[in-house]
Amino acid sequence: MSPIHKILLTAFAFAIAGSAWARSSDRNQAMNIDSSWGSCNLGESMSCELRGNIVITQGTLRINASQGTIHQTNGRPSRARLTGGVTMRQELDDGTPVNTRSSTVDYDFNTEIIILTGNVEINQPRGNLRGERVVYNMKTGQVQSGGQEGGGRVRMTIQPKAGG
Repeated sequence: MSPIHKILLTAFAFAIAGSAWARSSDRNQAMNIDSSWGSCNLGESMSCELRGNIVITQGTLRINASQGTIHQTNGRPSRARLTGGVTMRQELDDGTPVNTRSSTVDYDFNTEIIILTGNVEINQPRGNLRGERVVYNMKTGQVQSGGQEGGGRVRMTIQPKAGG
């Protein structure tokens, strides 16, 4: 994998690791990126395409996808899109595991908004969230869920707090 692949994917994984779903120490860990195929255009505004069993790991973070595209604008990562049964697994700082599954993950580096679409599931021991679309704003911590254009259903389960 080229150094450019690594830089762009590192930026994407750091963005995911910086979210509320992350163990903060993961950002200081080495990152490993693996895919069956990759191709990048060079320059200030470039894109990298990855295909085939994409695996990104960094500390407790593990992302799996079938395909991915990373875009860079003016020398900075601007957007990452992963498709094909995307799964993300990571621990929170307190050790709580969080697992997500969706058809696609679309991350806009400029707005710091992550959009998960297609049979989205977010699971952790205290509960879960299911829907067709989940939008997570990393700046504000706000989560919106539902179907495309506001249709569809959202299902949540919240377990009682232990010992109380």
